[in-house]
Amino acid sequence: MVKLEENAVLVVIDVQKVWANPGFGERNNPDAERVISKLIGEFRKKGKTIIHVRHDSLNPDSLFKVGKPTFEFKDEVKPMPGELVITKHVNSAFIGTDLERTLRKMGDPQVFYVGLVTDHCVSTTARMSGNLGFRSYVIEDACATFDRKDSNGKVLQAEDVHKINLASIDGEFAEVIRSDELS
Repeated sequence: MVKLEENAVLVVIDVQKVWANPGFGERNNPDAERVISKLIGEFRKKGKTIIHVRHDSLNPDSLFKVGKPTFEFKDEVKPMPGELVITKHVNSAFIGTDLERTLRKMGDPQVFYVGLVTDHCVSTTARMSGNLGFRSYVIEDACATFDRKDSNGKVLQAEDVHKINLASIDGEFAEVIRSDELS
C-alpha cells in the first residue's frame, strides 16, 4: 500500500477527446478514464492537489490543436475551478511549462501520474520526473495506449506496449502501482 502524504499531487496527462478517434486503432484498458475519474474524486475529497495537462500540437491541422473539439478534456476528467491546467506542446509535461517549478514549490511531493497514452506522454513525463528527483508513481490501471507497429511493420498489441513501457519505468524512474494500492 502507498499512503497519500500531505503533499501528494495527481498529474492527469492528456485525457482529451481526441483519443476517441478510431484512427488511433485498438486500445488496451478501456476502463482507464473511469479509474482516472475515481482517482480525481478521491484526491479532491482529501484536499490533494490535482494538475491537469493537455497537449496542444504546434501543427495547425492536428486534432490536438487548441480550438478544435478534440482538444478539450474528456467530460469525466474535466478540471474544477482552481485546479491547475498546464498546456504543453511536446511529450513531456516538464518541457516549456511551469510543472517543475510548481512541484518544487510543494517541497518534496509524492507525484502520481495517470493518463493517455502510456508509452508517449505518460512515460516521457514520468521519466523526466524521476530524473528531476521527484518521488514519482505511475498508476498503471489509470493509463492506456494503442497498438503500435515496429520498424518491420509488425503490430504490437496495446496491452504488450503498455506492460513493456511500465516495466521499463518501474524502479528506475517511478514506482508503478495500481489504483487499489493507494490509501
